[in-house]
Amino acid sequence: MIKSDNWFTEICEPEGAAFSLKTQALLHKEKTPFQEIAIYQTEKFGNLMIIDGFYMLSQRENFLYHEMLAHPVLFTHPDPKKILIIGGGDCGTLCEVLKHPGVEKAQQIEIDERVTRLSEEYFPELCSANNDPRAELLFIDGIEYVQEAAENSFDLIIIDSTDPIGPAEGLFTKPFYAQCFRTLRKNGIIVQQSESPLYHVKLIKEMRAAMGDVGFAQSKTLFFPQPCYPSGWWSATMAAKDSLLSEFREQDARQKTFDTVYYNAEIHRASQALPEFFRKEMTAIAKAL
Repeated sequence: MIKSDNWFTEICEPEGAAFSLKTQALLHKEKTPFQEIAIYQTEKFGNLMIIDGFYMLSQRENFLYHEMLAHPVLFTHPDPKKILIIGGGDCGTLCEVLKHPGVEKAQQIEIDERVTRLSEEYFPELCSANNDPRAELLFIDGIEYVQEAAENSFDLIIIDSTDPIGPAEGLFTKPFYAQCFRTLRKNGIIVQQSESPLYHVKLIKEMRAAMGDVGFAQSKTLFFPQPCYPSGWWSATMAAKDSLLSEFREQDARQKTFDTVYYNAEIHRASQALPEFFRKEMTAIAKAL
């Protein structure tokens, strides 16, 4: 019997599933102009951030998401110099991006500044690169920023968003992907968190179809575990302006000059393997792209 006052539970009603963590204290709670943010101290997972009732990250397992959103795309691009991160207010993805010495500038566009300020207080390890001279943090609307950006501005666009509801809904649309395509340089790639391959295949298919419709030459979905998210199995989808996704700079990944907890060259290659059911679901999209 779970005592609800000692546990935080996120219920995934459409799938008849839920995930719970045992908590010790509510450290902070506030409603911003955009969303409600809560920070809990948990018994086994460190500090936990909740936004609008949904798990965002815990100190114990966030490395899975942040490393897999950042390093595969950085090692797939031949020479990434200028990076744009849309969302990512907890700064974990920014921290991973700036581990790459070849990156010259990384802009992070987060609509809600409070996410970052609370991360600096309760998840300081994720914010260790915030003062890197290559980092620029802007607290504005990411969709509007991309619309106003010049053509050929970025080598990579990393879309580190919440689920496609509320402020993040517009980040999963064809018009937004079209603007990303316009602002990417030659060999440019976007990558976006793409939910659970077990629960959200329809969304992934729609994302990849929309990316292809606006001109991206190739798309690929990567898979990795993520215990706190619905189903415990998560994905990121990359789309390339030119056909570059079949291989990555494997030797560079093997000789990386920085530490990771999960990512390495073998994990990178393994994450590209398609489960049989997913391969069948994606056949039509793959042919189109």
